[in-house]
Amino acid sequence: MIEQVIFWVGSALFIIGGVFDLLAAIGMLRFPNFYVRLHAATIGAIYGAVLPLIGVSLMALGSPEIPGNYTIAGASFVTAIILLIVAPIGSHVLAHAAHRSKSVTWSPVVDLLEEDEKK
Repeated sequence: MIEQVIFWVGSALFIIGGVFDLLAAIGMLRFPNFYVRLHAATIGAIYGAVLPLIGVSLMALGSPEIPGNYTIAGASFVTAIILLIVAPIGSHVLAHAAHRSKSVTWSPVVDLLEEDEKK
């Protein structure tokens, strides 16, 4: 009984991750500038990849008849944790590099990073 619940929770996470991937793809097409598109890409990387990986991990744990299910679950979970740590750092580095190189045309109302760099 508990294996079925774990399997269906994992399936739901897998489908929710696919929906986040779809929303991130729409955001990449529709958003106006680099920084907002970077946000959509990060949402797609975090929720669109981490949730399905955790879902695969739960589905593997909920299917004891699959040989190596603990290996699949462990590898999926570790990959999700690594991606959860690395994706925000990567997007922050990209945004900082774009801001410092002034390669993105953007006119903010307040730019605290620019004010800090002038000091």
